[in-house]
Amino acid sequence: MTQTGKQTERCDILISGGGVAGLTAAAAFGASGFSVICVDPTPPVTERDAKGADLRTTAFLQPAQTLLETIGLWPRFADHAAPLQVMRIVDAGGAEPTARVVKEFNAAEISEKPFGWNLPNWLLRRELIARLSDLPNVDFRAGVGSQSLFTRTDEARVTLTDGSQITTRLVLACDGRNSPMRDAAHIPVRTTTYGQKALAFAVTHPVPHKNVSTEIHRSGGPFTLVPLPDYQGKPSSAVVWMERGARARDLQNLPVDAFEAEMTRRSCGLFGDLTLASRRTLWPIISQSAQHMAGERVALMAEAAHVVPPIGAQGLNMSLGDLQALLDLAQTRREGLGDVAMLNAYHKARHAEILLRVKGIDLLNRTSMLAPRPLRDLRAFGLGALYSLPPVRRTLMQMGLGMK
Repeated sequence: MTQTGKQTERCDILISGGGVAGLTAAAAFGASGFSVICVDPTPPVTERDAKGADLRTTAFLQPAQTLLETIGLWPRFADHAAPLQVMRIVDAGGAEPTARVVKEFNAAEISEKPFGWNLPNWLLRRELIARLSDLPNVDFRAGVGSQSLFTRTDEARVTLTDGSQITTRLVLACDGRNSPMRDAAHIPVRTTTYGQKALAFAVTHPVPHKNVSTEIHRSGGPFTLVPLPDYQGKPSSAVVWMERGARARDLQNLPVDAFEAEMTRRSCGLFGDLTLASRRTLWPIISQSAQHMAGERVALMAEAAHVVPPIGAQGLNMSLGDLQALLDLAQTRREGLGDVAMLNAYHKARHAEILLRVKGIDLLNRTSMLAPRPLRDLRAFGLGALYSLPPVRRTLMQMGLGMK
């Protein structure tokens, strides 16, 4: 970065948003030699039990590992990651919440590696910030946000909430589903609401997870347990429990012992009695896609570009697909960073695939919400039919990983 005036600075890339996606983008472009300023109005919480900690987890699927290795992040993540070797889907849509159809998809069918690796979001922020401190050409400013945007064909100017101005070749909007930079660039979005919310929390349990990720379908949405490293000497999993909004709020407010009884019942007892091992946090569930992936000198990435329900670990992995496409284009034509040709190529590379995945996850979510018994029976039949055809099963696993 170079100082061009008392309150004006210049950089190659201004990243609006310091969540997991924005910090990863800062690490990637910084490791590639670009000068980067990354801003976020909310200082990151990097301790598990601190107020405001993000207790959700992120599963990095296979294709993400190569990118993370290249940009120097994987060595920081590896020791904290729980491998996901088996994806287990359970239908519990009968009269009682018991497992009636159980199907397992083993990564060994398509690869020598696991499907992916699961890490807590609060820990990812901690390790990402540590990585950025090693990159002298990256400036991360916590507690400062993007306030306004002015663009021309050759550059953009962003005014920050502290009054300073940044002149940059590319604005990368990683500032969430209500992205202020997307709005400033006048890029419309299409949003679908489901009347659902997701409870996110961690549990311990007596039955080891054996690196199996389990998604249990009944009604209201899936109940998903994703492996975590042991916690206080006990097997541990991250849970995302999707329910219709009123039911989710009621669950959040239950006393701990009543909540533990409810979640053990909803888990079909597959892991024994579940014990709450963290706070409960509540998140709204929507699908959303931007009409275009870019505007003048602005690229959309992550939830600024697309939001999906937390099914199949697609959210952040779609975001890393965005990042890989942008990084490839920037490295191929460094002199064209942020120009019309680059941003049109980015839109072409990502938009159609994103729309396909958003529609696919929308369908999966609607199927998981089914309440009438005949439709739940049909869902169970469909799960059995898909699993019984090896070529279809392998294709579904490869699609889930984002493989072409």
